[in-house]
Amino acid sequence: MDLLEKIKTRRAHVAVIGLGYVGLPLAVEIAKAGFHVVGIEQRSERVRAVNEERSYIADVDAVALGDIVRAGRLEATTAYEVLGEIDVLSICVPTPLGKGRAPDTSFIENALDGSLRFLKPNQLLILESTTYPGTTEEIIVPRIKEKGLVVGEDFFVVYSPERVDPGNKLFGPANTPKIIGGVTTRCAVMGEAFYRQFVTSELYVVSSPKVAETEKLFENVFRVVNISLVNELAMLCERMGIDVWEVIGAASTKPFGFMPFYPGPGLGGHCIPLDPYYLSWKARQHGFTTQFIELAGEIAERMPRHVVSNLGDILNRERKALNGSRILIVGIAYKRDVDDVRESPAITLAELLLAKGAILSYHDPFVSRVRIGGEDYHSGPLTAETIKAVDLVLVVTDHTCIDYELISQNAHLVYDSRNALSSFESDKIFKLGGGK
Repeated sequence: MDLLEKIKTRRAHVAVIGLGYVGLPLAVEIAKAGFHVVGIEQRSERVRAVNEERSYIADVDAVALGDIVRAGRLEATTAYEVLGEIDVLSICVPTPLGKGRAPDTSFIENALDGSLRFLKPNQLLILESTTYPGTTEEIIVPRIKEKGLVVGEDFFVVYSPERVDPGNKLFGPANTPKIIGGVTTRCAVMGEAFYRQFVTSELYVVSSPKVAETEKLFENVFRVVNISLVNELAMLCERMGIDVWEVIGAASTKPFGFMPFYPGPGLGGHCIPLDPYYLSWKARQHGFTTQFIELAGEIAERMPRHVVSNLGDILNRERKALNGSRILIVGIAYKRDVDDVRESPAITLAELLLAKGAILSYHDPFVSRVRIGGEDYHSGPLTAETIKAVDLVLVVTDHTCIDYELISQNAHLVYDSRNALSSFESDKIFKLGGGK
């Protein structure tokens, strides 16, 4: 049976390398569609958790995970040897920034190097990791050719970017439109056939992996640029005594030509703070400077220091200094209702405040422990007593389960960087872009 027939009849065996925020949800969806899936993960605790039917990713339902593990459709291992029996291989590993904000493709290269001796004719390899334009054809294809395999004839390579949004209850791997960029037309056909088996939304085939790689970066650059724009507007509105949140609300009444973005204390997560620099790095290789993108990055990086400056001003009005002030940070995760602290602006803010001599504590119902400035901090209770015991409450992440009324009633001072306390009137509540 050829590969296309195996895929269409769901008899193909699938491997997913990397069982993190991208890989595990993907592996679960593929297995739910009826494929046999093996997850390859170097962290033994994750391998053990999957095989013991325990989910460590908030977006993966433990019951669904248990069902497919018990049914024998999903298993995890640290061994690449299983690839000898695999028909489809998906690489879902991190792509962080290295020195000089250059893309670090070592995780992709390590995954590929671990796979190479087991690759064989009639297999499909898919890269889902976010990366710079050219990665698929410059890093993956040459290594496969060295194996004597002919891409597009007896081996197939596709780039299909992940579109994971942690905490999103409406969209996941199955119902989010998928972009497919094959190295050749036959590669694209194989990739489209595979995703058609478990993606219920639209599939869009583009002309090359480079287009798909650039498209993914553009999605996130679009967000960075607009978030930075509204952050700059927020800082201006503070100077002019205008409430930026009211401005955004008014602008949002326009039914065309406007899309609301909201200010915040900084960027966080596994994509938004990093991805624009992939494109800037690649642009420099072509003698081009992405001024707009780099300016947006600079504004985004400025926000934590702007917030700290505002806190200093607020405390000064009360004849207090940051040095020695007790500050309770509410929300340490990078976004609402998730447990992910990667690149969280709350961590940056905490480190800046510690450097100023502030005494910190935090509350986050999703993050029980976090390392800040080389020390372990633990989430404390949010009670009237703990709120009254500090000089200022800093709302960084607007989790929906937080009792903001409790904060408004008991805090001596509040700095709200997310407009979470907008329904409470008090001269003790200050907010980013709030006009006070």
